[in-house]
Amino acid sequence: MTWSGVEPGRRRLTRAEQPPRYLVPECRESIGVIHRDDDILVINKPAFLLSVPGRAPENSDCVTRRLKQAYPDLRLVHRLDLDTSGLMVLALHRRAQSNLSRAFQKRQVEKRYQAVVAGQVAEDSGEVALPLIADWPNRPLQKVCFDTGKPALTHWRVLARYPDRDATRLALRPVTGRTHQLRIHCREIGHPILGCDLYAPSEILNRSDRLLLHAERLAFNHPRTGLWREFYSPAPF
Repeated sequence: MTWSGVEPGRRRLTRAEQPPRYLVPECRESIGVIHRDDDILVINKPAFLLSVPGRAPENSDCVTRRLKQAYPDLRLVHRLDLDTSGLMVLALHRRAQSNLSRAFQKRQVEKRYQAVVAGQVAEDSGEVALPLIADWPNRPLQKVCFDTGKPALTHWRVLARYPDRDATRLALRPVTGRTHQLRIHCREIGHPILGCDLYAPSEILNRSDRLLLHAERLAFNHPRTGLWREFYSPAPF
């Protein structure tokens, strides 16, 4: 497994350093279809593709816009961050959307991510339970807040250690689904995700040309049959 850093002599700008009208990078990768039936569509989202259109007209390219050309009744169920790649499930009609949305709300959907983080994680496994809330003066950032934050829980496990690169590969299983939960929880245990332009210092941001976070497993009860379905997508880094 390898990953590439930013070209020597150059530095990626953090999102906070971008112009006020932030334009997302162009994504030329196609969306991979993992599974399709009469009710759902499971896809592999590439990094740097929005889940839904951004506010600026130039940021209209996204998962839903692309897929609605072939699936006009497509309905969003959940999102992945712009920088995150991996599995998403979308509904092909209203009833499927309602059933899947309810499953996400009740935490009946199992999600697992892979991430490569900075440093050598000492323990083999653990969990992070830190409440999160929007950092309104610094949007889109989130922050840990024990007074007003919403509960957030992540289980993690070491998959591999890379002493020569001072990095560790983790499996991350979020129990809750707060915005930027995995990025912040990794940072809070002292190991920011490589390539993170929101919560990692510049020297860690620039160790990868993308955020090394991928949604590799998604499992849930099918919205029509009720049968348990599991889908996998190997990390591309």
